[in-house]
Amino acid sequence: MLNRLSRRCFCTIAPRPWLFVGLGNPGDKYRGTRHNVGFEMIDAFAESQGIPMNTVNSKAIFGKGFVGEVPVFLAKPQTYMNLSGESTGPLAAYYKLPLNQVLVFHDDMNLPCGVLRLHDKGGHGSHKGLKSVIYNFRGNREFPRLRIGIGKPPGQMDPKAFLLQKFNATARQRIDEALLEGVDALKHLLSKGLAESAKRFNKEQKYKHLRVQTLPV
Repeated sequence: MLNRLSRRCFCTIAPRPWLFVGLGNPGDKYRGTRHNVGFEMIDAFAESQGIPMNTVNSKAIFGKGFVGEVPVFLAKPQTYMNLSGESTGPLAAYYKLPLNQVLVFHDDMNLPCGVLRLHDKGGHGSHKGLKSVIYNFRGNREFPRLRIGIGKPPGQMDPKAFLLQKFNATARQRIDEALLEGVDALKHLLSKGLAESAKRFNKEQKYKHLRVQTLPV
């Protein structure tokens, strides 16, 4: 695989590689929690494309493969959420990737549960994992991200407790559906590019947002 990657990645006519990074916390304690949907999106994409996540690279569980002719690197940092950049930064540097080829998946409380958004850049929105990534990119925020809606905490619930809570059955179903939609969006991105994919995907997700924002979870 490595020789194949080397031959195809560095040919002048080969498509540019992408690095997909899912944010989350390692260990069984955090499996299935709201804060770990970035990990879940990586796993869903890897499974759909037959890419094994069976190595460790730069403090991340790591996989590599191709989607069509496009080389793809997949990573789940094992540093815990607040230090995600300590893995993401070195990975991007090692593969000499421009930041516009590094796509970060993360949970977002500002979107209803199961609603996704694809953006070419942005701030951290107080998300500590994103904050760490930006810090390790020397303050550069010009990298794409896939936001995965998890909804807001109910009532006066502590946001930190909400993030580390597992989904109930209704929310779990929405997230599972969203993961499938995300996989399709990522495949489209790799074949058609970020700008076209984001325009189409975000339009579809806008209608979904209108449908689900008033529904309970």
